[in-house]
Amino acid sequence: MTQLMGRPLLEVPGELGGRPALADLLAGVRTALVGLAVVGVPVLGLWVATPYADSDAAGATRLAGALWLLGHGAPVLRGGADAPLTVTPLLLGALAVVRLYRAGAGVAARRGLRSRWGGPLALWAGYCAVAVVVALHSAGAGLFRSRVLPDLLVVGLVAGLATAAGARSGGAAGTEGVGGAARIHAEALFDRLPPGWRPTGGTPAVCRAAGAAAAGLLAAGGLLVAVAAVLDAVAGGGRGMALLGGGPAALVGLLLVTVVLLPNAVLWGAAYALGPGFEVGAGSLVSPGGTELGAVPEFPLFALLPQEGPGGWRLAALLLPLLAGLVPALLLGRAAAGRPSPAGGGGPWPPAATATAALAAALLLGTGATVLGWLSGGALAAERMARLGPVPWWTGLAAAGWLALVAVPGALLVRYRALGPAPAEDPAEALDDDLAGAPAGDLVRAPASVAGAYARLATRTRGSALRLRAGAHALVLRLSGRRPTD
Repeated sequence: MTQLMGRPLLEVPGELGGRPALADLLAGVRTALVGLAVVGVPVLGLWVATPYADSDAAGATRLAGALWLLGHGAPVLRGGADAPLTVTPLLLGALAVVRLYRAGAGVAARRGLRSRWGGPLALWAGYCAVAVVVALHSAGAGLFRSRVLPDLLVVGLVAGLATAAGARSGGAAGTEGVGGAARIHAEALFDRLPPGWRPTGGTPAVCRAAGAAAAGLLAAGGLLVAVAAVLDAVAGGGRGMALLGGGPAALVGLLLVTVVLLPNAVLWGAAYALGPGFEVGAGSLVSPGGTELGAVPEFPLFALLPQEGPGGWRLAALLLPLLAGLVPALLLGRAAAGRPSPAGGGGPWPPAATATAALAAALLLGTGATVLGWLSGGALAAERMARLGPVPWWTGLAAAGWLALVAVPGALLVRYRALGPAPAEDPAEALDDDLAGAPAGDLVRAPASVAGAYARLATRTRGSALRLRAGAHALVLRLSGRRPTD
């Protein structure tokens, strides 16, 4: 009785031992409400702290709902002119995707019989039900307004993909999950190549190399953002600090928006390091080769942009992608040699197969860079500010090109060094091996052979010690000013 009372009502199994579809539906509602609370609580807190707010509580909740939709990549309208706003705050988007992924995995991991409408489908339906209410509520007058039909389509698509991925990893596709299915497809593609160009079992190494390169590029983007912030602070923080003087509520609001958009800034910094850079309005360009800016909106992250003019010393940022390609080259080279490494590896690959694996990692990185570059940008308003962020195709091509430039020769060099000639064998160990495999009749001559081998080894050791002693004595004589004699 105590155990039954301690369990949540929604976890009580049905008549056939399954989980009720209502429990999965409410799990989707709960997942959406938690994400909505992450956005709504700060917005309502700032509305309460603002002494002379222009809107009422309904306007604040509409603003929170529009920002929640925007975090899923849904387009919203801004201002009285209905200017489009499509820049996705990637921090909010990552939070929504992670929560949906974990919820889908948890629902799929619960075994037992359930109705045809239960499981991930009910979870997705509960999440979308909250999205419908939020979109309809945020369509009224306010600073940001939702576009009901496009917003619901985008939220439904994102929720469906994240829930399906989580459900697949939670048991719907067996123990391997999404990663196992991807590896199977990649191995099938490698199997279509000629034998000399086929990196056998190289899919994990390729994925890890691409992941290491992506982590290196993100670290490069974060480093550039940090350096820009330090330089702005050293220069007096003129543009940046001037925006933070609107009172405590305005300061907290700007800081929160800056934190939410920080992943976008890191991706823009990575695109800057790759060379193509990014745009802050039509006709503008921010790249290591030079900066061309027009009228820039007042925002703390925009205050970190470099001054207009040629790149100069900023061309040193192009060295960061070279450094980011060293670890993938090492992983692929060790995997090609069949040596133990985090990337694994079974047997040595031919040089052509090693180059194929490096090019596959570059292609995978370029695809990811294209998608992330597209997600990190968008439109901030109409006309000039309709183009903001990296150009996706140029960013993907630059990422793939940099990694191929470094990883192909680097992996071949690491493979060559790892498969180099073995060190010289010790005479005593070689003699022991010979004696171990010799016939019983030949062991009669073994004592004389062993004595001769050890005598030669002792003579060489003694001669090396005498030469070392003579060299040290001669060095002492030279330092004391005396001339050594033979």
